[in-house]
Amino acid sequence: MSAHADTHAHEDDHGHHHKETFITKYIFSQDHKMIAKQYLITGTIMGVIGVLMSMMFRMQIAWPEEPNVLFEALLGKWAPDGVMDADIYLALVTIHGTIMVFFVLTAGLSGTFSNLLIPLQIGARDMASGFLNMVSYWLFFLSSIIMVISLFVEAGPAAAGWTIYPPLSALPMAQGGSGMGMTLWLVSMAIFIASSLLGSLNYVVTVLNLRTKGMSMTRLPLTIWAFFVTAIIGVISFPVLLSAALLLIMDRSFGTSFFLSDIFIQGEVLHYQGGSPVLFEHLFWFLGHPEVYIVILPAMGLVSEIMASNSRKPIFGYRAMIASILAIAFLSTIVWGHHMFISGMNPFLGSVFTFTTLLIAIPSAVKAFNWITTLWKGNLQMNPAMLFSIGFVSTFITGGLTGIILGDSALDINVHDTYFVVAHFHLVMGISALYGMFAGIYHWYPKMFGRMLNKNLGYIHFWITAVCAYGVFFPMHFIGMAGLPRRYYTNSNFPLFDDLANVNVIITIFALIGGVAQIVYLYNFFISIFYGKKATQNPWKATTLEWTTPVEHIHGNWPGAIPHVYRWAYDYSKPGHDVDFVPQNIPLKDGEEELQH
Repeated sequence: MSAHADTHAHEDDHGHHHKETFITKYIFSQDHKMIAKQYLITGTIMGVIGVLMSMMFRMQIAWPEEPNVLFEALLGKWAPDGVMDADIYLALVTIHGTIMVFFVLTAGLSGTFSNLLIPLQIGARDMASGFLNMVSYWLFFLSSIIMVISLFVEAGPAAAGWTIYPPLSALPMAQGGSGMGMTLWLVSMAIFIASSLLGSLNYVVTVLNLRTKGMSMTRLPLTIWAFFVTAIIGVISFPVLLSAALLLIMDRSFGTSFFLSDIFIQGEVLHYQGGSPVLFEHLFWFLGHPEVYIVILPAMGLVSEIMASNSRKPIFGYRAMIASILAIAFLSTIVWGHHMFISGMNPFLGSVFTFTTLLIAIPSAVKAFNWITTLWKGNLQMNPAMLFSIGFVSTFITGGLTGIILGDSALDINVHDTYFVVAHFHLVMGISALYGMFAGIYHWYPKMFGRMLNKNLGYIHFWITAVCAYGVFFPMHFIGMAGLPRRYYTNSNFPLFDDLANVNVIITIFALIGGVAQIVYLYNFFISIFYGKKATQNPWKATTLEWTTPVEHIHGNWPGAIPHVYRWAYDYSKPGHDVDFVPQNIPLKDGEEELQH
């Protein structure tokens, strides 16, 4: 399948055959490296909005009914006299979840790093289709704009939870957030899914068809395996959410009844019959659970690469790591029912989903053990990227352990829809994926911008973020086991939960400190683009092909012929060599054997 380097026409003058204007270079760019930066910066802006929302609703939970000047300034009519309205609380939770899962983590990991690294690490001039790549980004940008616009409609943004279960999402008259805000949510997500599908197809075709000479599938870095498999999961599961969104639009606007059965509103019987909201749950979670792995697999790939590079050791169990990626991808598509154990599911079916859910712990554990073994007795370089990678392993293990409880139907019933669930998925997916993204940014920033991030600011960013992340989500396990429900804008009406009020205050203080600490990262990121120390070609002494390209970006990646590949991606500290890394484009010496992996 590999396309040889010499099949590319006009290689030597690839970057010089047309003059680029500001618009073609920076806005409607078809260069994968520029599109990666567009994804990253758009995702960062959306992330700021998402984090601000979480800080606001955390303040509401900690100090309910207390006037807050910030609420009055930001929420206007939704916070009369500075007291947050119950409807806008649910809307903030809904849009926060949507933005962080889809617009920050999916775009920030797949959109950014698949675009940046796939052509560079497989030895390609660009993506299979630069035009489709550009269209993919602009659809993502458009969907982001529509999602932000939905915050400003008169009746309020979507407020049915990020899972938008009917009937709240299907009946425009159900509540304020079920009106125009919900419609805009659905339109935004439909466009987002189209963007993801175009991107995913492009990634798959590029990996299969554009690898340089010698780059067999078993010489690919684990990053590429992760992006490749993630794209395949996206192609399989995203269309199911699109169908759910389209059917929901038909229920809302055209009088159909796919997800609605007998409904009463204020004593009035509505004319819907025959549908089932549980059908929507099945369609949503058929994407919703693979989505967890669409987010986490790219982070796993980035972390594997960074750990090998900063341990100065080959990654442990390369083929086992590939097998575990494939196993996770397969199993992730057959476990969605564990989100629905209390929906009236047949107990036998519940036991099947319990079995497949617990099964996915095996490939996940393989990855965790292999990362730890890669670190073992390595010559560890503790830079910010490495710290975030180790942080990823920590949160992935601690968050994953609680997944065993939630994956068991008999145990899940007791903590379903409590803060225990919030703690679990924020640690195992949210924080872990963010750590993977931060690790990737610190490691590949020199490749993106030609400059280095400030290492000391990176250390400050990591330690405050790491302490606050556990400070927020670890106590949530305990208030969840005490029965505190999620999505309630105040718990003051329930004397049962009075003893938990102080814990909620502590969680909120950690959340506020952790949120404000991201300013350190944002300052470092944007200032370093212009004033950071200039990067050398291979600052981390890494072995993969992207570090053989010049620091200055050219459209086509390599000024001359594309390098050929002679070895796997992890020749670190190999006996018989003078240096502790051997790039993939260095031919084997006489008598040298390629490592068995």
